[in-house]
Amino acid sequence: MAATKKPAAKKPAAKKPVVIIDDVHIVYKVYASGKRATGAAARNGLFAKKTNLRSVHAVKGVSFTVYQGDTIGIIGSNGSGKSSLMRALAGLTPIDQGAIYSYARPTLLGVGAALLPNLSGEKNTMLGGMAMGFAKKDMEKSIDEVAKFAGLEEFIDLPMRTYSSGMAARLRFAIAAHRDHDILIIDEALAVGDLEFRKRSEARMREMRDSAGTVFLVSHSMKSIADTCNRVIWIEKGELKMDGKPEKVIAAYTKAIGQALDK
Repeated sequence: MAATKKPAAKKPAAKKPVVIIDDVHIVYKVYASGKRATGAAARNGLFAKKTNLRSVHAVKGVSFTVYQGDTIGIIGSNGSGKSSLMRALAGLTPIDQGAIYSYARPTLLGVGAALLPNLSGEKNTMLGGMAMGFAKKDMEKSIDEVAKFAGLEEFIDLPMRTYSSGMAARLRFAIAAHRDHDILIIDEALAVGDLEFRKRSEARMREMRDSAGTVFLVSHSMKSIADTCNRVIWIEKGELKMDGKPEKVIAAYTKAIGQALDK
């Protein structure tokens, strides 16, 4: 009797690339005060210092591809180029070489996102939601929900200038997270909330990821990165140092940071 042939297993559908970073370089031109003059120049009362224009190579040939539904952690020490790269992805910082391809316009949420200080949290919620494409009547219905998520029910009618930096950052996240985004970039937004808010934020990011959105999380909190992301990119001194599973990249990063502190 001939053996029955098992049907071939279906291959999982290929994930759709949504962001391609291709050999990106970012160079800032900054004025430096220069070194203090010495010798004859100083004695003759000439310029004590001479300003000059310097180039700071913030991002150096970084390349990677991100797929639909990914939650990407971006880690690295201060000044490593993380935020510069994310601002370039959002279209806020020009690149000097390479290319960035994105199938949808990314939304950047950061602790520096603009809120109007003389308007109430309620008015800022309305304006923020409408700027993201919500109808005014829909945002009017959503004020209480946004305020509850941010933990600001008692303060939502107060001017933003009366908010602490943590309160303002929670409101920014709540406004942005109220809708699903094709691509959302969160820069240190979770570093200012209490444990309960972080749990709500991380749960919301997982919901956005599961709805096929793509999330970038720039953070120094390795716990937030490990709990939320399915992939981590480590950028150091403007270069891509490592790209892979969270546990492997975080372990390598924390080991390198520990070794640097020991020196």
